[in-house]
Amino acid sequence: MILRSEAVIADYTARGWWGHETLNDMLARHVRETPGQDALVDPSNRAEITDGAPKRYTYAELDRAVNRLAARLLEQGATKDTIMAVQLPNIAELVLVYLAAAKIGAIVSPFPVQYREFELEQLGNFVEAELFITAGRIGKHLHAEMVATLQPKMPKLKKILALGQNLPDGVIALDPLLETEPDFTLLGKHVSQHLVNANDIVTICWTSGTEGRPKGVPRSHNDWIVPAYGTVDAGEIEAGWHLLNPFPLVNMAGIGGMLVPWLLTGGKLVMHHPLSLPVFLQQIAQEKIHYTVAPPALLNMLLQNEALLASANIRSIKTIGSGSAPLSPWMVKSWQDRFGIKVINYFGSNEGTTIVSGPREIADPEHRAQFFPRFGVAGFDWTARVAQRMSTKLVDLSTNQEITEPAQPGELLIKGAAVFLGYYKSPDLTARVMDADGFFHTGDMFEIAGDMGQFYRYVGRSKDLVIRGGMNISPEEIETLLQGHPKVAEVAVIGVPDPVMGERVYACVTPRPNQEITLEELVEFLKEKKIAVFKLPEKLVIMPALPRNPVGKLLKGDLRRNLQEV
Repeated sequence: MILRSEAVIADYTARGWWGHETLNDMLARHVRETPGQDALVDPSNRAEITDGAPKRYTYAELDRAVNRLAARLLEQGATKDTIMAVQLPNIAELVLVYLAAAKIGAIVSPFPVQYREFELEQLGNFVEAELFITAGRIGKHLHAEMVATLQPKMPKLKKILALGQNLPDGVIALDPLLETEPDFTLLGKHVSQHLVNANDIVTICWTSGTEGRPKGVPRSHNDWIVPAYGTVDAGEIEAGWHLLNPFPLVNMAGIGGMLVPWLLTGGKLVMHHPLSLPVFLQQIAQEKIHYTVAPPALLNMLLQNEALLASANIRSIKTIGSGSAPLSPWMVKSWQDRFGIKVINYFGSNEGTTIVSGPREIADPEHRAQFFPRFGVAGFDWTARVAQRMSTKLVDLSTNQEITEPAQPGELLIKGAAVFLGYYKSPDLTARVMDADGFFHTGDMFEIAGDMGQFYRYVGRSKDLVIRGGMNISPEEIETLLQGHPKVAEVAVIGVPDPVMGERVYACVTPRPNQEITLEELVEFLKEKKIAVFKLPEKLVIMPALPRNPVGKLLKGDLRRNLQEV
């Protein structure tokens, strides 16, 4: 499935922004060059996450496992452009699924493990998923059983495959298929007859915005490779480095920030899920990790825990990526001064925003925490490859005029080789965020900074998106559901800053006359709708009326300011 126009493909290819190499071509190169090198490692605490003992693959073993799964997927009816819904934790098999699907030209639509019946039915039907791959259990939740109950409501879903034990009737056990040799004749014939192009769509990931339901973001091999350059260059990742990935492999952070950089550089990818500090530190020491990522709050906490850091072996770490919340200049400087570890400041999105502040661009660690290089602006040269593959500008929200002077907040607009082509099967939503010149309106507010105007400084978001613990939450989705509660007259869901989680979810409610309502009632009402747990409100604010302007528009900015002052 190629969704880009021939003109865009020809233009970006001629510029050298896009190439012809696929994700599987990269894997094949490493298999040829370093077949015996460790390639992929399971979480050491896999038994706590799902069934099965931890796995470890060399590149040669990984190649065989990918081919085995690719052949089995063909046997189960997958073919080129088949859309497969996938809900797995960060285990080795999730990587196998991506690579096996890419090999046969199938498309993976990955769902966070927190998604429940509400999201799975809605989004699985939207993309018309034909196969669903999951696990018998993820943590304590019985995922295969959950998906099996949804199958009658998903008319396009033909088969469910699951890892693990005690699977419900009708679910195909995936473990035996992965542990036995298939007839590779079908795979060989398929690959020769259905050539995969670097511009073929390989994933449809999900991003939440201010609209009601999450939006699908299709990305090709080339679409993923370009932002991955940003990680490799800013993180100074060298060939053969060991990468530790605690980010879910479901969106830009995990795929563009870890999976594809690993394939680009041919090192070892160590999986981690969910974030457990003792396990995380243990993996760094045992696997001799060179590069990893961590939220700012964790990096701050570690610096403040002298005893813990003294007992941890982090000597192998060279660089650490961080983002999703502002970085403390003290924190970035302390890691570099005390341990020689450079912290990289990332700002990205599923749609393709890729602005990275690495030491090659901004050597001063305190400046790196506060500023981003103005990639894609004439007059500024940067070493990162992604900088030459994009254009960026700031525009005034009220006038839409470009901002060229410092200290004037404006919305960041971006276009180029990393930016998506539009939301899947949603031209109306795409039209809202893409202008006539092909610039994507990010909804993120920056201002020009630096003694030569060479930097961007992040100042906030123009959209209402709530980001809790790195997970995007659509307020409108929760508001729409809560509006159906019999005691709710009006509701507004907002994010309130939190030093650990980034933001907390607050529900501001005006009850119906003569009604009293509690947070517990709202949470239980939402749980009955089977929505993801991370979306549940954490605080209820009862209000006689929600603030509105003279024409009736809800003033969420007033709500946020009032609650932050409390």
